[in-house]
Amino acid sequence: MPKPFPTLVDRRHLLAGLAALPVAFAAFPAALAASDNAIVPPVGLGTWITFNVGNDPVGLAQSEAVVRAFFEAGGRLIDCSPMYGSSQATIGYALRNIMPRPDLFAADKVWTPGFAAARTQLEESRKAWGIERFSLLQVHNLTDWQDHLPWLRDMKAAGELGYVGVTTSHGRRHGDLERILKTEAIDFVQLTYNAATRDVEARLLPLARERGVAVIVNRPYEGGRLIRQLKREPLPGWAAEAGLTTWADVALGFILSHPAVTCAIPATTRVEHVRENMAAGGWTALDEPLRRRIAAYVDDL
Repeated sequence: MPKPFPTLVDRRHLLAGLAALPVAFAAFPAALAASDNAIVPPVGLGTWITFNVGNDPVGLAQSEAVVRAFFEAGGRLIDCSPMYGSSQATIGYALRNIMPRPDLFAADKVWTPGFAAARTQLEESRKAWGIERFSLLQVHNLTDWQDHLPWLRDMKAAGELGYVGVTTSHGRRHGDLERILKTEAIDFVQLTYNAATRDVEARLLPLARERGVAVIVNRPYEGGRLIRQLKREPLPGWAAEAGLTTWADVALGFILSHPAVTCAIPATTRVEHVRENMAAGGWTALDEPLRRRIAAYVDDL
């Protein structure tokens, strides 16, 4: 029998090692403060571009090493999409080679119009991962979301799926996303947020928190551009004084300290970077003056 989905538990318990408790699945409760309650640690693993390696043996080996290091550091949530080329198959390759099978929160997406095509796509995604069911399915970039959300919720009600969500990126369709947050029963929303791209602070993040919707942050490093830009500069004294020792601490700390954010999903091809990202996951309580200072620093770059 497949392992039951976990109930939503306090993030502090997760960080203390209790995330894998085999408790029965429960629906996402209304008005839940997403920053204080989560089913995943604060840093997940994105796979856009980085895992699209086809059959290249070097790329597959690098990706497997990244996944292995991610789990060794306490990671759980891996996010992918049919849009990401061979990334789903790359995840499946890594999972087959990592034994015993780690405690995985498998997050994928529906990315095609129409029920029949979407169900076919979903089955192909599941086979590529090599898993029995997904923990979270998200409507990718709101593609045909009016038709997809009802049957995804039916899957959840039947115990075939853990959670239901929607995604967007690059600031696209924020008006539609606000409408969905106000009117639809969803568990997760995925959006772009970082110290350089902060427009979601005005309406979407407060609304997600108000509605008890967990927030996954994509593009936390602006597709790598932000972290490369930061790493060209010496770490400021004010960051070191606050205990931030790497630019990952600064960039991810800014995101994870927002009270609405549940998890960020940086993508990488390098083991040392995934370890750095996972170490930065502890920065979830930066105060508002420090967050403003980080944002101002990034604005000045």
